[in-house]
Amino acid sequence: MQSVNQEPTLVIMAAGMGSRFGGLKQLTPVGPRGEFIIDYSIYDALAAGFRKVVFVIKREIEAEFREKIGARIARHAQVDYVFQELDCLPEGIPVVQREKPWGTGHAVMCCRGTVDGPFVVINADDYYGGTCFRLLYDFLTGPQDGARLHLAMAGYILENTLTENGSVSRGVCTTDSEHYLTDIVERVRIEKRADGAAFTEDEGRTWEPLPAGCTVSMNCWAFPAGALEKFEKVFRGFYHDPSTNPLKSEFYLPFVVDRLVIAGEADVQVLETPDRWYGMTYQEDRQKVIDAIRAMTDAGKYPDGLWK
Repeated sequence: MQSVNQEPTLVIMAAGMGSRFGGLKQLTPVGPRGEFIIDYSIYDALAAGFRKVVFVIKREIEAEFREKIGARIARHAQVDYVFQELDCLPEGIPVVQREKPWGTGHAVMCCRGTVDGPFVVINADDYYGGTCFRLLYDFLTGPQDGARLHLAMAGYILENTLTENGSVSRGVCTTDSEHYLTDIVERVRIEKRADGAAFTEDEGRTWEPLPAGCTVSMNCWAFPAGALEKFEKVFRGFYHDPSTNPLKSEFYLPFVVDRLVIAGEADVQVLETPDRWYGMTYQEDRQKVIDAIRAMTDAGKYPDGLWK
């Protein structure tokens, strides 16, 4: 039997502080009228059809976040807030005093009770371009059939996601002939080099090349209704794994996806986008983002003043 989902929600993970960047990236102006990267993601999402936005934040930045972002977005969409806190855990899992929350999978898990239908999840400090939001919105509002959950991921060309100012972490993807995800390997140190992109796993002593044009994940996922119910089960398995250190280990979103696929509970369609990703992994990246936004504004892709 096929069914059509209710309207999807845009979930924005905005609890991270960006230690390598050296400040709160979410509140760093990059647009001609002082807009933040998050403004452009929301603008593109609303153009694609989204009407509800949920921000996952820390309580300590709530007042500033509401004032500088939430208040103006609330004039254009329904806005809710979820707080990623250490005690947001499945029943029976003890609270431990970690230095930071459990990671991106935990951030999404905290949305249960606020998000009750299909949703797309993105990072607050990444510019994704409009194509991915159109692809993921259309995916979630189309038919869902069968017993498995049908997930989707926006797939980016690796070369469109690199910085000249240091290394980045990317999930390198392998797909089958029908563009379904078969494997995703997290490479935590990828650099743009003279002969192409390469990664290292031994502190830079040796470098392995990555295939030109390979597909990578930028943590931009689409989940159908019912997916959040699976997060707590996956977290329990993660927590009770002997290799998990309750004080240090992180519960990443790709890990959740991987566990669901391995268990046969989900499949993941990779929706390839030609758009260029922009982000501010380092302070030196900011000017490149400003210049790119200015060029897109001058070309008419965005109005000069998104929310005026």
